[in-house]
Amino acid sequence: MMNISIRKTEHSDLSEIMRVEEEAFGYNKEAELVKDLLNDPTAEPRLSLLAFDGDEAVGHILFTSVMIGDTKIKASILAPLAVVPKAQSQGIGGKLIQEGLKRLQKEGVSIVFVLGHPGYYPKYGFAPVYPRAIDAPYPIPEKHRDAWMMQVLDNTNPATISGTVVVSDILNQPEHWRE
Repeated sequence: MMNISIRKTEHSDLSEIMRVEEEAFGYNKEAELVKDLLNDPTAEPRLSLLAFDGDEAVGHILFTSVMIGDTKIKASILAPLAVVPKAQSQGIGGKLIQEGLKRLQKEGVSIVFVLGHPGYYPKYGFAPVYPRAIDAPYPIPEKHRDAWMMQVLDNTNPATISGTVVVSDILNQPEHWRE
């Protein structure tokens, strides 16, 4: 039985975060993305959490700040979520998502976006953004439009919002918005 604990990351956790990301994705592109996002001032405020099984880091999630057009709505994007292979399919990703959303809600964040698997994220309250008029930073092909999802954490009415989501400089690269 795994004994999972989750805590906010510290600067000294970078090597553990990188290891989790590399193991989870099988290459270092996501790890480099995370390192860059952690150093990108346009990504602030951000929330970075590590999940531990005992004292071993087994999962990581990162939320970074975004803007929706010219609105003043506090919003974030979840990117990426990583769980090491040996700890996958045990609910750790879900625990990281739930803990992150709870903390963001306490910080007054209204909406969280994710570009992710439409079979996974709806289990944690995310729903496709379409047909609402909130566009991803880059066009999402129609066959993948259900992968552009959002979750409202307060009483904000998404039907009243329109605009393009403006992400941090590091995430604002077309390669992060392709399949």
